[in-house]
Amino acid sequence: MKTRELPVLLTVLLLLPVTLCAQDYPYLNDPTCLEGVTATSGITEPVTVSVIYDNYVHTRGMTADWGYSILIEGPAKTVLFDTGTRPAIFKSNFGMMELNASGIDAVVLSHEHRDHTGGISAFAEMKTGIPVIMPHDFQETFIQSMAGLGLKPFMVREPAAICDHLYTSGVFDFPLSEQVLVLDTKKGLVVMTGCSHPGIVGMLRDIKSSFDKNIYMVFGGFHLMNKTDDEMNDIIAGMKSLGVVKCGATHCTGERQINLIREKFGDGFVELGVGNTVIINP
Repeated sequence: MKTRELPVLLTVLLLLPVTLCAQDYPYLNDPTCLEGVTATSGITEPVTVSVIYDNYVHTRGMTADWGYSILIEGPAKTVLFDTGTRPAIFKSNFGMMELNASGIDAVVLSHEHRDHTGGISAFAEMKTGIPVIMPHDFQETFIQSMAGLGLKPFMVREPAAICDHLYTSGVFDFPLSEQVLVLDTKKGLVVMTGCSHPGIVGMLRDIKSSFDKNIYMVFGGFHLMNKTDDEMNDIIAGMKSLGVVKCGATHCTGERQINLIREKFGDGFVELGVGNTVIINP
């Protein structure tokens, strides 16, 4: 693949060819975006991921609740990924972490479940006028509600660049479609998930194939609560076979399942929880 300079978010949104869905909402449509991903491409400065909403607390004084939200800072654009369940808890945790809403350039929603979308009204009280990027088959009423909050709906079907080195995976079709974020680093891809309803190993396999690069790290919700120990061992082996060196499991993964992942990855386990930050180095 030939390396080229990827456009920053506003250029993507303004200059990319866009298609319109039936309701006239634009799609991110960037068929050549993955040409910038090579064996040697990747971020040149550290990226910080702050956990705003999670089932578990890392920092005393924060509030845990069923749901998930993280803030990614360090790429060319700052991105809020999911918004948790309850607006009041999102707002409280956001404030206690002293995060800056004015610096956020886009919201990305992994899938249409309230534990990932419910806090967006609280965010819209802090900032409006920016894109909210969601899978193409979100319900029309939800999309309209985003516009009503002062956000700009953009739909996703295929992989697309959000800014230099940060991508949406494109949509994984399932009874409930879902997207994840993919950060390109020189060590490999870092995959940030919401719930992984379509199946975490299959999703990672597809990402490795479409981005043509090994996966170095994955973290987020894996939706493995009902998996047996034997099934978990197969899943962990599947992740490692794809090159995963570091793994952080939380939210809907299940406590027993999280402990098994922690045990198998050892020093490569990534702790999450509300109030924690993950530093991703180039």
